[in-house]
Amino acid sequence: MHLVVVGGSDAGISAALRARELDETTEVTVVVADAYPNYSICGIPYYISGEVTHWRNLAHRTRQDLEATGMRLRLDTLATEIDVSGRRLRVRDSSGQSWIGYDALVVGTGAVPVRPPIDGLDDVGPQDGVHLLHTMGDTFALEESIERTAPRRALIVGAGYVGLEMAEGLTARGIHVTQVERLPEVLPTVDPELGALVHAELVRHGVDVHTDTTVTRITKRDAALHVEGRGPDDAPAAWDVDLVLVVVGVRPDTKLLVAASATTGPANAVDVSPDMRTSLDAVWAAGDCVITHHRLLGRSYLPLGTTAHKQGRVAGENAIGGSARYAGSVGTQVVKVFDLVAARTGLRDHDASGAGYPALTTQSTPDDHKRYYPGAEPISIRITGDADTGRLLGAQLVGGLTTQTAKRVDTLSTALFHEMTVEAVSELDLSYTPPLGSPWDAVQMATQDWVGHHRSTFTMGAPA
Repeated sequence: MHLVVVGGSDAGISAALRARELDETTEVTVVVADAYPNYSICGIPYYISGEVTHWRNLAHRTRQDLEATGMRLRLDTLATEIDVSGRRLRVRDSSGQSWIGYDALVVGTGAVPVRPPIDGLDDVGPQDGVHLLHTMGDTFALEESIERTAPRRALIVGAGYVGLEMAEGLTARGIHVTQVERLPEVLPTVDPELGALVHAELVRHGVDVHTDTTVTRITKRDAALHVEGRGPDDAPAAWDVDLVLVVVGVRPDTKLLVAASATTGPANAVDVSPDMRTSLDAVWAAGDCVITHHRLLGRSYLPLGTTAHKQGRVAGENAIGGSARYAGSVGTQVVKVFDLVAARTGLRDHDASGAGYPALTTQSTPDDHKRYYPGAEPISIRITGDADTGRLLGAQLVGGLTTQTAKRVDTLSTALFHEMTVEAVSELDLSYTPPLGSPWDAVQMATQDWVGHHRSTFTMGAPA
């Protein structure tokens, strides 16, 4: 059997590895558009900051490691067409175009950066100091730009996960950062009240933050870049900087599959069943190019590296005859911003209400460990639950770097994944020692607050 995989990132490599792991007689060919298979795109901000000292350290596995498993890598090779009925893939490399036959195909083409409607964006590029950041090639272009021009001022369009990580990374290199976000608060994946804590952390480290502000034009002026925008109440804004980074999100890269008539779903991502099968015969797909099966929302789109790894593994197993199923996501995410960590899992209040759940949300600020032990810090925790059934629906946490916020969101994610009630979280047998926690962990104190509020509001007849 010959399995062909398109894509050398999380989903594609996971599929190829799983197939080889299960059946060493399966021939696996991986078609990679660039020369960097299995590199951690999530680690790019830490390479730019200098914390990751060499770009090769971003490799999950080296090329030699991958080829040692028995897979064949076709690097710098672009997949251009799927002949579904003929079970073959057209590719283009330095020698021209050719066809690769397959018995099964897994597509993991990922996502591409969104290009916002900014006047002049198409007229400037990396040579001018304007960058979109997504691939290793983009990373090298940004690094070269920084080394060549030694910028003193940078402007980042977007304050989502990558934008915030890059604000920290550029600041670490001594570059003054201005961050522009069109929404009312930074990190819009959490509620504005928690996003405001991240906002304050950015300001504390010297970042100029402009929310409710849209960049409208970028022009090159001699050695500098002139950026224009509109702020609150449509007030004009302008900045002169040396470097511009545009990171406003991604969209699924579905061109290859859609051209072959694959069915699409939410966000125009390719529709797949829980076994990662597409509507095309003998074609599976996984990662940021496909829909996400969300355990609370059903079919959605949520591009995440953790999801891509799991989906790719399922696709690789099933492409060679297996019967695995992707168990679904609850959207657990975390980001470090200087000395703060923000995390979320499941649904926020308005997400839950929009999906038809009778949502109730509370906020608590328990300490991360016993206060009598030095260094205790509060964690801001929002709990969202179903007011009718008591089921846990979601959580958001913001805490200091030492508060184990990332691991605490995992506790709530696990509870959510297994459809526990908010009250049942208090029954979990969690670890305790005064330097690290409390007899009731911070997440349990937060869920107990929710239960108390729920009882007083609904059980005892108080106004809702």
